[in-house]
Amino acid sequence: MFGQQEEVSDFEDEEGHANQAALDDAPCMYAAGARRRRKRRRRSLATSSRERSTSAHTTPLPWTQLGLLALLSLAEQTALNSIGPYLPAMVASFDEIPDGQEGLYVGLLASAFALAQLVTNLLWGYCSDRVGRKPTMLLGTSLLMVCFIFFGFCTTYAQLIMVHVAMGLLNGNAAIVPTCLGEITDRTNQGSAFTWLPVVYSLGSLTGPALGGLLAGPVGRSRHPFLMPNILDAALLLSSVVVLAVWFEETLDCTDSSGASPALDWTAKAHDWCMVCLGRRSKNSRGKDRRACYRGSQDEAHAHLDDDNEVSDQSADEEHGFLELEGDSDGEGGDTKKDDVEDQQSAMNGLRNRNTLAVLGTYLVFQLANISFNSLYPVFASSPPPTGRGLGPGTIGVSLSLAGLATMLFQVFVFQSLKARMGNLGTYRYSLFGMALSMAVMPWVGYLDSGPNLGLGTGEAWLYGELGVTLVLKNICAVGGLSSVMLLVRASRPPPLPPA
Repeated sequence: MFGQQEEVSDFEDEEGHANQAALDDAPCMYAAGARRRRKRRRRSLATSSRERSTSAHTTPLPWTQLGLLALLSLAEQTALNSIGPYLPAMVASFDEIPDGQEGLYVGLLASAFALAQLVTNLLWGYCSDRVGRKPTMLLGTSLLMVCFIFFGFCTTYAQLIMVHVAMGLLNGNAAIVPTCLGEITDRTNQGSAFTWLPVVYSLGSLTGPALGGLLAGPVGRSRHPFLMPNILDAALLLSSVVVLAVWFEETLDCTDSSGASPALDWTAKAHDWCMVCLGRRSKNSRGKDRRACYRGSQDEAHAHLDDDNEVSDQSADEEHGFLELEGDSDGEGGDTKKDDVEDQQSAMNGLRNRNTLAVLGTYLVFQLANISFNSLYPVFASSPPPTGRGLGPGTIGVSLSLAGLATMLFQVFVFQSLKARMGNLGTYRYSLFGMALSMAVMPWVGYLDSGPNLGLGTGEAWLYGELGVTLVLKNICAVGGLSSVMLLVRASRPPPLPPA
């Protein structure tokens, strides 16, 4: 009993000493906690202030310019996607093609088109920098329209491959349209604008295959059974050329392309003349200089924004954390100083950046899988069993169109929220995985005469269902990866070099 009292007293002495020590350290702990609370409060206030500043100064999207670019992209994507459903049947109708070798010659056509497009992409970009975006797009689209007319009259494989190579050589809008999109937007609305571009591509993948598969005539009944879809494609391209020639405004910054664009004056005068003839403008406005850059006017309107108050969204934070960007590309010296510094940075310096090489390398694999799938699916679907599935051009076109419709609905109603949650980097990762999965699953779909799985439905219904799921998965990954990789490439650029 006395031992217990002694132990308790010893415990109370130790506890008392501990409490006394805690009381002695209380001021220090209270001060440290107060400092932490003040830091959190300042950080919260700064974040909310930046968010209010960013939301208050978000630039409205230029819907007129975006709509015109969307019309051009839709016409071009519709025309290019309309070829796929009937191309295997068209190649097989030529006498010089051996039986069973249609897939090889269709693949050669796709490779020739891609190689021709690769050779002239930089040339079209250079021409757009020197002459202007608008005349370059109008010229390329007009020549592409002529190629589609000739494509419908081809009667030999040599003619077909020559016209297909010409299509690739003249398809420069694939690089110019995203450039125009970046020039008519700024950092506050660029993510929303680039999200709508894949929607247009999805719409083109909806209209193009249906147009080509349903309008292609049966082989043997006429000399040119595949002329009708190509004539309609040419008409769509012609309408887009007329609309852009009248209403689209040049986006090239003429002050940065010093004296190198004499065609800009010509297109400006032609534009003003057309608008006067249509009664949309007064004759007194003919002498106005139409070369005022669209982007420059936006930059002047928002010159009062403080670069330090710009806040990236959740996806941008994730990208910058992964890509390990060093520093901020915006300095305090104003837009002029920033542009001068960026001009000193060479393209090779950007390519030497590890992050840029990683994004571009994975995008090469991504596009290789995407283009291979687009080329192989019509051959696989039209080939006789057991190699293929024995489907006709109309069925192939309708399947691609329905998959495009489902993809477009997903892009409009679901994709934005998923992208906001996963970020551009997470979206790009899942797109790469989904693309690989769709290519691995496609050879395992059923046949028309297969038995129903689980005793439900018919083999034909299961075939169409499996094809639909695989095509929708591939299309969702294609448009999701395309919209994300553009912003990732822009975010992975290295910090600008210091001024000399």
